[in-house]
Amino acid sequence: MDLRKLKKLIDLVQESGIGEIEITEGEEKVRISRQMAGSPIMMAAPHMQPMAMGAPGMMPHQAPAPAAPAAPAAPAEPTGHTLKSPMVGTFYRAPSPGAPSFVEVGQAVTKGQTLCIIEAMKLLNEIESDANGTVKAILVENGQPVEYGQPLFLIE
Repeated sequence: MDLRKLKKLIDLVQESGIGEIEITEGEEKVRISRQMAGSPIMMAAPHMQPMAMGAPGMMPHQAPAPAAPAAPAAPAEPTGHTLKSPMVGTFYRAPSPGAPSFVEVGQAVTKGQTLCIIEAMKLLNEIESDANGTVKAILVENGQPVEYGQPLFLIE
């Protein structure tokens, strides 16, 4: 694959906002992955508040800002080991729709034990525990998309 094609693929990944692309041409294979510095960014939708009408002649954007409500107490930082997604895909807790889940909250797990499956590009990838312990929390709902580096399980 020539450098012009590679440059076009890199530009495509940067402009489109996709996380990863893999191209196979004959026996050549290229994977371009866009990784963010630091941890993944979690964004919340902004809370929309109706605008108060100000005095006559006052522009709406000049209305006084309402007092911000007191911030709720931050939840306690989870303790223990966090197992993160090694890839982008769809998270599944069980090997098939009618089958029991690989693990449940409160269950003891060992290093190398399968915890879930992530489907990526029609391939089912078993995700194994990288630590011994007890599953304290499952942080993703079954069938939901996951991002690279997204926390999946909390093991204590």
